[in-house]
Amino acid sequence: MPTPVETGGRFTFADWQESPVGAADAVPRLAHAHVTNAFTGGIAAAGTACDYTIAYTGENLGSYSGMELVSGSLDGREGSFVLEERGTFDAGGTVCRFEVVPGSGTGGLVGLTGSGGFTYRHGDTSVAYAFSYDLGERPSR
Repeated sequence: MPTPVETGGRFTFADWQESPVGAADAVPRLAHAHVTNAFTGGIAAAGTACDYTIAYTGENLGSYSGMELVSGSLDGREGSFVLEERGTFDAGGTVCRFEVVPGSGTGGLVGLTGSGGFTYRHGDTSVAYAFSYDLGERPSR
């Protein structure tokens, strides 16, 4: 069984567009956000497409889930894949875990599986991430 590869780097986010779903002033309330992220390090992707559904359970408090399409490279291998993300947030920041959607790898990333996460603190301009993955390669005989 292959040993997962550990990688990491940083990402920055831009173009956060959030809109209410239903009543904008209710608690709990729902919102939808579209975000563009740029990854450097093990994952290199100049601009991802990411959509979140956010549940606000209090002022600056809640949880979210989303999907992010990452197109670029992973430790030098070109392709794309989708990350399913789940996280919680409060006034201090966000904690997120993500997992590769099975079967979403393309190009040199076909067969990709993996998971990782990040912790964002309000005010940070970039966020460190960690990612553990496997490309399903088996040694040749």
